[in-house]
Amino acid sequence: MRRLRLGTYAAVAVFAVPFLLPFYLLLRNALMTRRELGSLEWHWWPETVTFQGFADAFGNEAVPLAHALGNSALISSISAPVSTLLASMAGYALARVPVAAARPVFFFIIATMMVPGAATFIPTFVVVGSMGGVNTLWGLIAPGLFSAFAVLLFRGFYLRFPRELEDAGRVDGLGHLGLYARLALPNSGALFASLGILSFIEHWNAFLWPLVIGQDPEYWTVQVALSTNLNQQAVNLPALFAGALVAILPLVALFLLAQRWIVRGVLLTGVKG
Repeated sequence: MRRLRLGTYAAVAVFAVPFLLPFYLLLRNALMTRRELGSLEWHWWPETVTFQGFADAFGNEAVPLAHALGNSALISSISAPVSTLLASMAGYALARVPVAAARPVFFFIIATMMVPGAATFIPTFVVVGSMGGVNTLWGLIAPGLFSAFAVLLFRGFYLRFPRELEDAGRVDGLGHLGLYARLALPNSGALFASLGILSFIEHWNAFLWPLVIGQDPEYWTVQVALSTNLNQQAVNLPALFAGALVAILPLVALFLLAQRWIVRGVLLTGVKG
């Protein structure tokens, strides 16, 4: 039994190496000097550890990395809970509110998942731009507030929600809104947290939409700010790696703290991998 456990740990460690390698390279490159990083000679670790890359990343006035981090945090913190709440409400309505149009609406939502994002990108930009959404926070946030995938998962969860609880709520005089707010939503906390975390990560990593909407540096997100370093004539590689390392740290911390909620939420949806 002990040998089996040791073998399992050894196998996990071996498979973990490819996933940890990018984090090692980010940290190593961020702590190197520009000369050492540009050398053809391989170094497992910097000969002289320096934090100049971090200083350059945050000290570049042309690329406001700290402000971009704040924008990404604000956008993700608003988009994640709001989009998850809207998906939860839509999923409950499709699963529990007896209306004739529920099934056609559900199939329409499923159909939107089959449309490539590239096909709706330009029309969405035209609509948001005509409404004055360029270089605004609402223009960065609003188009990403609906998630058909999250609606699908919430609908599946609420279809299996015990009807006995709803019947007891109706006896107490609750309507559909009361049943959702007092019974369904509190009991879907694990799924809500799981999808909320995944939504936060998705909005934090978004690049193309913030690039075309946030044209002013004041509205840059961290991904746009990092990409700007690649457009300069002389690329400061240690600063670029330092910025990338700082950009992924919140996501790594969030995932480590909430990984059990993610796993539990996926199990509650009944999705089998």
